[in-house]
Amino acid sequence: MSALIKTTAAAAALAAAATLSLSATAAEAAGAKEKCFGVALAGKNDCAAGPGTSCAGTSTADYQGNAWKYVAKGACVKMGGTLAAHKGNAKPVPKQS
Repeated sequence: MSALIKTTAAAAALAAAATLSLSATAAEAAGAKEKCFGVALAGKNDCAAGPGTSCAGTSTADYQGNAWKYVAKGACVKMGGTLAAHKGNAKPVPKQS
């Protein structure tokens, strides 16, 4: 294998790894977002749906307390979600201003 092919393959692998490791951080940074637990519908979470799940889109119930979705910073509590994981999957109740 030539040095050029090895260098190209190594660069492609590094770029792929960097993209995977930055995806959550990039989503959070783009537009000041926060993780909001208990507001995602089944299969529509952004990540962290508990043991036995791989990540995004793996929640098994609507409003699952250990699954989160990115929302605009400051909007989570207003829509009835929490900033930390919680037990249960009760429908969130939006807060009145």
